[in-house]
Amino acid sequence: MSYLGLFLAALLAATLLPAQSETVLVALLLGGHPAWLLVVVASAGNILGSLVNWWLGRGVAHYSDRRWFPVKPAALERARGWYTRYGRWSLLLSWAPVIGDPLTLAAGVMREPLRWFLPLVALAKAGRYLVLAAVTLHYV
Repeated sequence: MSYLGLFLAALLAATLLPAQSETVLVALLLGGHPAWLLVVVASAGNILGSLVNWWLGRGVAHYSDRRWFPVKPAALERARGWYTRYGRWSLLLSWAPVIGDPLTLAAGVMREPLRWFLPLVALAKAGRYLVLAAVTLHYV
């Protein structure tokens, strides 16, 4: 059950919903669970959550011309300009608090191909959990 809890916490943490998975990972590490397995489970959940954002971004862009659409055309154009300027490599920051989750949504809106999105986000998300596990185990 602890692995399922970690997976779900990581999945939710990667969406735009407020959630945190790092404390769950650290608690399980301190509980003696295998670090490699925890990193794999947390990464899988977090990557899947980012895929949900990407998919939502691709779908929501279809409605950008509607009056009820929450993002104004000028703001959407600025986002397009920003993403065009920094491009897909900005997805390496998808691990970062505050900006990471909206970045994955923006990648969907900007129609970033999955073949680029997935490896970049996977590298960023798994890298973060790997570093967190290494630091935790180093200081225990």
